[in-house]
Amino acid sequence: MHYPAFLFAGVRQAIAGIILMGVALSVNKQKDLSSKNLLRQMLVGFLMLSLGNGMVSWGEKFIPSGIAALLCAMMPLFAVLFNLLASKKDHFNLTIGIGLLLGVCGVALIFRHNIAEMTQPAYLGGIAATLFATVSWAFGSTVNKKHIAPVNPFLNSGMQLFFGGIFMLIMSPAIDNYQGMELWNRDGILALVYLIIFGSALAYAAYMYTLSVLPIGIATLYAYVNPLIAVIAGYLFMKEDLNIYTGLAFATIAISVYLVNRGYRQQHKETTKEEVPETAAFPESAAVE
Repeated sequence: MHYPAFLFAGVRQAIAGIILMGVALSVNKQKDLSSKNLLRQMLVGFLMLSLGNGMVSWGEKFIPSGIAALLCAMMPLFAVLFNLLASKKDHFNLTIGIGLLLGVCGVALIFRHNIAEMTQPAYLGGIAATLFATVSWAFGSTVNKKHIAPVNPFLNSGMQLFFGGIFMLIMSPAIDNYQGMELWNRDGILALVYLIIFGSALAYAAYMYTLSVLPIGIATLYAYVNPLIAVIAGYLFMKEDLNIYTGLAFATIAISVYLVNRGYRQQHKETTKEEVPETAAFPESAAVE
């Protein structure tokens, strides 16, 4: 890595936030700049980006990306648990539970060779930081899900990116080590530009939109798929091993996604039957929130 973790992530998120806010305002002039909304976007940005993204970036300096992916794959489990604690409407059922556990097991199959390394003292700090980041991202997703502001949500997403990036820049001097930093490294700058556009502005906006229209347990299931994509990319571009465990992991993860989706559909149908007269008609697409 050519740049300190929090400095790199802070610059990335702050610039992406400015870009997303500009695009959002050019499409929709409406904006909510009340102190209540600004504080809410600051809180979500701090939880999901300053702590969530920032601590993962820092943790990956000390642990392999495979271990980080395994820990981050637990995020949907934390998100569902936070959502169940905060919501009177949503409830846990056996189908969702089995699906979440299968997802974690699927990721464990991919990185089964790395599990033993987690006991080494050198990894403990990185593991703790990554696990804390995973919990923070899940909690931030729950907070955002429960308090989605209706006025220009993409502008709010841009503010979250901007505030999250600013907080990381403030934290950087206390956490980062600037020795050996290459300010104008070509590969580092290209990576920064790519991550600003695709990894932050577009990906974060897409995630927030998904979070606004789908139950949190489904919106966060991407965390199960990311490690699998990383393994496949490593096989195609880095000539890393691809074996039967990868195929088993893919099957396990696919089944977990189906089960969690099915579990949420079941509980939604149960809720609508209790709240709405039987004569009311619901299209199949209403199976998710």
